[in-house]
Amino acid sequence: MPNKAFCYLLTTGFSIMISTWVSVIVMLVAFVNGARNEDDIQPCAEVQTSSSVVPLGSPVTASCVIRDGCHLVIGQAVHIEWRLGDHSLPGSQVANESGRFSEVVIPSFNHTREFLTCCVRASPVQVVGGVEIRAGYPPEAPQNLSCQTNLTTPETLTCSWDPGQQETHLRTKYTLHIKIRDSNENHTYELLPGVHRYTIPRSGFVLFSDMEIYVKAVNELGEAASAPIILEPISAAKFDPPTIQKVQVVPKKYGCLKLSWSLSQQQVWMRDYRFNLEVQLKTADNSQRSEQPIMVSRVRPTRSVDQCRLLHGTQYLVQIRLRYQQGPWSEWSSSRSGVTLESAPTGRLDSWMKASGDHMHKQLNIHLFWKPSKQFRANAQNVSYIVSVKKVPGEKGKLCSTKGNYCTFKLPGKAKKVYLSAINAAGKSLPTEVRIYLPKASSVISDVTVLPHDDRSLLVQWRSLVSSSLTGFVVEWRPLLETDLSLTQFEITDRNQTQFLTTGSFEPYKPYGISVYPRFKDGIGLPQTVNAYSRQKAPSMVPEIQINKIWPSHIELTWEEMPLDQRNGIIQNYKIFYWDKKGPIKVVNADPEERRVVLKDLNAVSPYKAFMMVSTFGGSLNGSTIHFEIEAFDAIAVVMIVTVSGVGLSLLIIFIVITCFSNQQRLKGQFWPAVPDPANSSIRRWTSESTQDSHLSWDNEEPDPMYLSHLSFLDLPVKLSKEDDDPWLSNAEDTSDLGESICGSPFICGYSGSNSDSVPYATVIFSGPCNSPTPKEAHVYLRSESTQPLLETEESFSPKCYHNVARNRMPSDQCFFGPSHDCVPEKGADPGILWDDFPFLRALALNDTQND
Repeated sequence: MPNKAFCYLLTTGFSIMISTWVSVIVMLVAFVNGARNEDDIQPCAEVQTSSSVVPLGSPVTASCVIRDGCHLVIGQAVHIEWRLGDHSLPGSQVANESGRFSEVVIPSFNHTREFLTCCVRASPVQVVGGVEIRAGYPPEAPQNLSCQTNLTTPETLTCSWDPGQQETHLRTKYTLHIKIRDSNENHTYELLPGVHRYTIPRSGFVLFSDMEIYVKAVNELGEAASAPIILEPISAAKFDPPTIQKVQVVPKKYGCLKLSWSLSQQQVWMRDYRFNLEVQLKTADNSQRSEQPIMVSRVRPTRSVDQCRLLHGTQYLVQIRLRYQQGPWSEWSSSRSGVTLESAPTGRLDSWMKASGDHMHKQLNIHLFWKPSKQFRANAQNVSYIVSVKKVPGEKGKLCSTKGNYCTFKLPGKAKKVYLSAINAAGKSLPTEVRIYLPKASSVISDVTVLPHDDRSLLVQWRSLVSSSLTGFVVEWRPLLETDLSLTQFEITDRNQTQFLTTGSFEPYKPYGISVYPRFKDGIGLPQTVNAYSRQKAPSMVPEIQINKIWPSHIELTWEEMPLDQRNGIIQNYKIFYWDKKGPIKVVNADPEERRVVLKDLNAVSPYKAFMMVSTFGGSLNGSTIHFEIEAFDAIAVVMIVTVSGVGLSLLIIFIVITCFSNQQRLKGQFWPAVPDPANSSIRRWTSESTQDSHLSWDNEEPDPMYLSHLSFLDLPVKLSKEDDDPWLSNAEDTSDLGESICGSPFICGYSGSNSDSVPYATVIFSGPCNSPTPKEAHVYLRSESTQPLLETEESFSPKCYHNVARNRMPSDQCFFGPSHDCVPEKGADPGILWDDFPFLRALALNDTQND
């Protein structure tokens, strides 16, 4: 207000100054052009108006009289001209004996301040007189007069008012009038122009006496006064915020709190007076707040205030404010907290259950979520929840106990329902029955869409097929960047609803998973899930482009999936921008799901540049630029590769044809050589002089050539004992290692060889060195343990018993190649028959001859 008053004074002062100077100039011009005589100097003309201050827009009449002695009109005709500011006005002119006279009428004066001048037409035009005319409006009656008492030192009474909406354009004077009824004292306070507020000192009012107060406004067009107000200054006082001393529980009263309060220290002298209070209560978790403050009338600060009908076992934050009679309200006090008495929980819980696992074998995992219904009251600050298979919760049937809003447990095999109960220190609530619904491979939901409604809500819409067993839907949402299941929220809707407005603390640029489940009479169907954002913006990063494959004119680019916390929205597309030095910039759109793109029709030996742009509904971000080049492919190398491939394919075809049409038996013999049976083998000749490998001679009955496997000889330093007569009984596992294999000529003494490719089928054991005289004892033969078949078939035609025949002496019967208890050597067999039937023994006989 002081600034406005200063500006108003400054503007008014300049206007008055300008008006004064203009009037002075006009008068000086009139006097300069006036008649001169010895006694005085008079102006040439006199201008008169009906009023110098008129209502804005009203008509104005003015007249101009030119004196006869004016030197400007002596001896010539007089022509009078009117001007309003810079504009000429038409006027009427009448001649008489005393001089010249002219009159002008302005039908509507629309200027707030302007000069009207009378001029004589000469060369140049001369001003002979003039007058200033001001226009405006009469003042309006001041409105909204109010006064407020300040009880702090120094005590004052401040009154303010509204001057009205219409500007008067004239200087308006305001005065404040006060009349004290008990003492008949009158006080008038004049205000500076433009000021509409005044502070009355303590000497000008009485706190406990009625006063009549009004404001009068006056200007040159009229005056107006406000409607008077009658008030007691103490009732107009705005008190300091009160102080809540403490908040206590009312004994044996559920839902009640007792408030003790006091005035401020400067106003404690009014503690015996009655005040009106307003009490504001809200729960500590801001879940509930009283819509309107609770009014408490005419209460003294020395008495406490009880507030009831509150929630049981709930912590409240309390604030109060006060006023005296109908005075202004004080500011709110600071908050104090208090807790009401606890009682057992009441009401039911809303629950949502999801089952997983093998329900055929009755092995179900249950995820149970719950939340308070509108009727539920915890009635305590510390509440826990129990899930049990029994209606009366106990340790025996309890499945889980928690203070959260969800529970995971394995369902007992025969359970069809579980019971959810809330419990506090004062008792338990009635159990809420939760039926177990099995998952169904049935889905009736499609086209789930999520639209941001505002920063704190999302609108979920879906379509569903008509189903007689459908009972409703469950809308579930949770933040995807958090793993805490307690952040999962849900809402159950009926079957006819196809949209739901989810509300909660949705953070912008954070993803949320929203699922819609169909509920049937006998189970829960398959959900439809989408990701949603309350607000989106450009991604925080762009994946790095990687070169995967290169062809002569193509290249495949891939990239990793963007982290969920870096997307800031739903990825709409990936765009690859690429170009070379000559060509324009090309753009390829990539599927967001594949994360790969193939750039085609590229020029060889031409460097390229490329970068990727990732876009969401909230914006786009460009990644870093990569460089790549397609190398020219050598034509000669192509021809060589084609030639080599053709040759290899031809050889493969030839080999397959030969294999299919050749002798199968011969082919089989090349890959799986047959091992001859000693019983069906023959030896052409054995010579002691031969140092070459001995070959077998074949009879005409044996067209297929077969070679005997090599023999093994082992010199034993001592004579075999009776226990060792049967080597199979002494050490059957080591018979294959009793001697070194002799390759080539098996009869050369001192020769020892090994052939890993050949498999011995017998081992000959000598009691003496190979070059020693012929031993008297018979040689011992051990059959090999090789599992390789001796013939083409698995069945062996070898006799079970062999006879060891020595030259120049009778054969000593010994039985080998079979169980000793089954082989009974025959007596007196023809030696010739033995030589022909057992060429292997014949070879031993020749060996004996060589040793001799």
